Amino acid sequence: MSMSLQIQKKERVAVLGAGPMGLAVAYQLARDGHLPVVFEADDRIGGMAAAFDFSGTTIERYYHFHCTSDQAFIDILAELGLTDQLHWKPTKMGFWFNNHLQAWGNPWALIKLTGLSLPAKIRYGLHALISVRRNDWLPLDKQDAVTWVKKWVGTEAYEALWRALFEYKFYEYSNNLSAAWIWSRIRRLGRSRYNLMHEKLGYLEGGSQTLLNALQQDIREHGGEIRLSTPVEHVRITNGQVQGIEWGGGQFESFDKVISTIPLPYVPRIMPDLPAAILAQFAAKKNIAVVCVIAKLRKALSEYFWLNTNDAAMDIPGLVEYTNLRPLDKEHIAYVPFYLPGEHPKFLESDEIFKDKVKNYLKKINPSLLDTDFMDMRVSRYRYAQPICEPGYLETLPPVKLPIAGLWLADTSYYYPEDRGISESVDFGRKMAKDIILN
Repeated sequence: MSMSLQIQKKERVAVLGAGPMGLAVAYQLARDGHLPVVFEADDRIGGMAAAFDFSGTTIERYYHFHCTSDQAFIDILAELGLTDQLHWKPTKMGFWFNNHLQAWGNPWALIKLTGLSLPAKIRYGLHALISVRRNDWLPLDKQDAVTWVKKWVGTEAYEALWRALFEYKFYEYSNNLSAAWIWSRIRRLGRSRYNLMHEKLGYLEGGSQTLLNALQQDIREHGGEIRLSTPVEHVRITNGQVQGIEWGGGQFESFDKVISTIPLPYVPRIMPDLPAAILAQFAAKKNIAVVCVIAKLRKALSEYFWLNTNDAAMDIPGLVEYTNLRPLDKEHIAYVPFYLPGEHPKFLESDEIFKDKVKNYLKKINPSLLDTDFMDMRVSRYRYAQPICEPGYLETLPPVKLPIAGLWLADTSYYYPEDRGISESVDFGRKMAKDIILN
């Protein structure tokens, strides 16, 4: 069969997972004339970008924001006619440090920061500036992040400004993280600035659900299908060739190709017939979990969107006051994420324990907050929230195109060194869909 005829042939493709990457895969396949069927275990689309009803407010379970460099996200909004729904807003960053709230995130704030010597401030600022301007990440790939940061900023600035960020997100894995991964986070936020002193971030009217709904509608209008509350039980493989999938208590459905976007740790469960060496690679991958407390307040916590914290009494690296980016009518929303390894005992603690912690933390940051100012609080948990990217991470992953005919696989781990995000999901998913049809 010629390449042109192969491309024109309508292929039936199973897409596992209806997070942003899975939806992007299906969107591209459907627009290119193929027949994607998306299988999602949850009762809603979106994965970590999914929304819920927060006592009358529709909002994401986990916060999302957009940077001016998120080109794939901006492009797909234009294709879907949603460009006018994206709004850019100047935002501020703060730091709860030395037991009081301080401005952060620009050179003047760094100079004024109390509790840090001038030499430490200069070293920290130079490191941030060089990281933002740097483009080549390969030399950082096999360096560990803590050593890299300490070498640049020194021990004083590391202890004051970095240690809590590492240890309250990665715990015992803090000393085995890729410098390239940390660098990409510094660069992304640094490049969201429209000048040296000010940053701006973006939000969608209606939140991420606006994009998710548009993708779902477009997929269906172009012949695709999305099945919710339908977990895949087994990907059937025979003689090195994918045959299709089993779901719903053993029902089998044939597909030309299968693409999985579910978290890597789930893969061995539904693909036990993969080569043993590849299953071992998946088993070796570790992820950080998150317990995210969302607080609805009657008044603002602060003027800052992003607030780093360095407080021995707070076991968090920071929090996000989301309504300082996306304003709502009468309430103020704060996300307080507790990142920790999924096997850590704290991950199993009750919702009430996390709610009580957050109430105490927020009242410490803003003593004017009263118990009556807390309108509602909710807790969301996600076991595989953040891949732990050790030095040389990318070379430890199996190839996206697995050595099984008709089978592709990826999750947010494959964005390395970029952090997980909607724009990265859209970009990777669309490129993967193109590759699926060409191979």
